[in-house]
Amino acid sequence: MPTASGIRTLKVGLVGAGMFGGDVHLRTYADLARCGIAPYLGRIGMDTHAREYGDVAFELVAVATRSQASAERAAGTFEQWTNSRPDAYFGETPWDDLLSARPDLDILAVATPDHLHAAPALAALNAGVHVVLEKPMTLDMDEADAIIEAADAGGLVVGLDMHKRYDPDHLYMFNSLMDEIGSPLYGRAVLEEPLEVSTETFKWAAESDPFSYVGVHWTDLFVHYMASKPRSVYAIGQKRKLVDEYGIDAYDAVQVSVVFDNGAHVQFNNHWITPPDFEGPVNQESEIVATRGKIESDSQYRGLRYTVEGGGTRTSNTHFTRQVAREDGSEALTGYGKDSLVACVLAVMRRKWAGESMAALRATYPNAEEGRLSVAILQAAREVRDLNFRYFAEGVGTPVTAVLNDDGIRVYDPIGGSRTVYARPI
Repeated sequence: MPTASGIRTLKVGLVGAGMFGGDVHLRTYADLARCGIAPYLGRIGMDTHAREYGDVAFELVAVATRSQASAERAAGTFEQWTNSRPDAYFGETPWDDLLSARPDLDILAVATPDHLHAAPALAALNAGVHVVLEKPMTLDMDEADAIIEAADAGGLVVGLDMHKRYDPDHLYMFNSLMDEIGSPLYGRAVLEEPLEVSTETFKWAAESDPFSYVGVHWTDLFVHYMASKPRSVYAIGQKRKLVDEYGIDAYDAVQVSVVFDNGAHVQFNNHWITPPDFEGPVNQESEIVATRGKIESDSQYRGLRYTVEGGGTRTSNTHFTRQVAREDGSEALTGYGKDSLVACVLAVMRRKWAGESMAALRATYPNAEEGRLSVAILQAAREVRDLNFRYFAEGVGTPVTAVLNDDGIRVYDPIGGSRTVYARPI
């Protein structure tokens, strides 16, 4: 219901304005500021809430980045779209200034580099502010646990941008076909990013890896839709092109095998060195083999292919995001790339104005508890991958694996000795 002043307003702050923060996040909050949340709820099956929250106004009150130039640029872009300019903060920890200046903030959206998610998220939660985190949640289990504990203590939402859950092909695969094809036996998921991501777009490639950056989308997909926990992890990786040609000490490619508690084995293949000549923005596909059938999905080539003189043949993923012209000449953003953000924002609204319990909301958005399982896979894979990379270079093979269970994460290393790297239940 409306407040005493007659207007309900949700105030959002954005930390990070790079590839996703300055694009998908910024455009999503611009659409919410212009039109409210009601127009976007049908895509995620939440249109029954449209009337209840259709009157809520949205404000992006601040943008915080490392440099003044990027903060001002993002604020200016948002102003062009909405005629409202958010405050700009910049520096090493700009979220601290943002949170201090805006005690009325409802959501802090965090789209910083992969390894820098925890600090702004924890600062927001400790200030009583809900959080929307870009994937991956974190790269470390202790950080993930700290975020969940802070959220639980404050009764706060931590939503994750796991947008592949909302891809219409995946919705059909998992909600309609899986019941038909029986129990999953094995699967394969591929997501390969362009070379420019690791060499130009991101200055922090050495702090992450292609599996942590994009493979986490696929781990989330299987964790969520199979309602299963990872139990065994094997990983290897390769360092050649980025080291030799660009002087970047980062993995070109990583392959990770996960066995889940339902017995299904899924292999995740990821790299970020696709040449610019490749026809699509990314290459992505998946396969699931089950007891009564099989599903194959080519998420890169959706059927739209075109050739322009001098530009080669290209494909486009118009399902992820696309701009739709409005009658006033502006453009609305639509696509599954936006849907998970909308789901997270709606969860905050239901918590704020309807007082719905965290338990009741948990299944309505990509939540931190499920995200923690992907972090467990990432951490285990990182430990195993690095050891196997070293042992292969020493000529003794790649014998290391990890087990994930109620005792935590234990790395089994027949050469250097086995050890527990995380000691809380998975």
